[in-house]
Amino acid sequence: MPADLPTAPIDVDRARADTPGCEMVVHLNHAGTSLAPRPVLDAQIEWLRAEARIVGILSERDIVRALAEESIGHTSILERQVSDLMTREVATCGSRSSVNDLMRMMTDRRIRHVPVVDDDGLNGIVSIGDVVKSRIGELETEAGTLHDYLSSGRT
Repeated sequence: MPADLPTAPIDVDRARADTPGCEMVVHLNHAGTSLAPRPVLDAQIEWLRAEARIVGILSERDIVRALAEESIGHTSILERQVSDLMTREVATCGSRSSVNDLMRMMTDRRIRHVPVVDDDGLNGIVSIGDVVKSRIGELETEAGTLHDYLSSGRT
């Protein structure tokens, strides 16, 4: 037996108790795969949560700003990392945010893209084009309703 392998016997009952999926069922799979023990699952889940966190957003303005810095002697933009260029204070919205709230946020902060974040993480990105398209649809519906009302002869 190689010297770097543990020599203590494995407590199978404890290993089963610590492995989700084994508490109630005995798995008879000898194909070289296994269910991961709780500490491994917890580490994987934490890693995935860390990967899902939004730590910044890289916009066209960030790129233009970096190009301007490059022209006055800074490192070439192609040699820099995204983390060096991105905006770290990211404005976000939720799935239930209103178009009016998004328009206000985008106008006030002069941004054109807003990540949509809910409890389960990033669900998408709303662009200024999405907001404008939605608002145009609302205005067209209002105009059609008003036209129908006025055409009906009601006053």
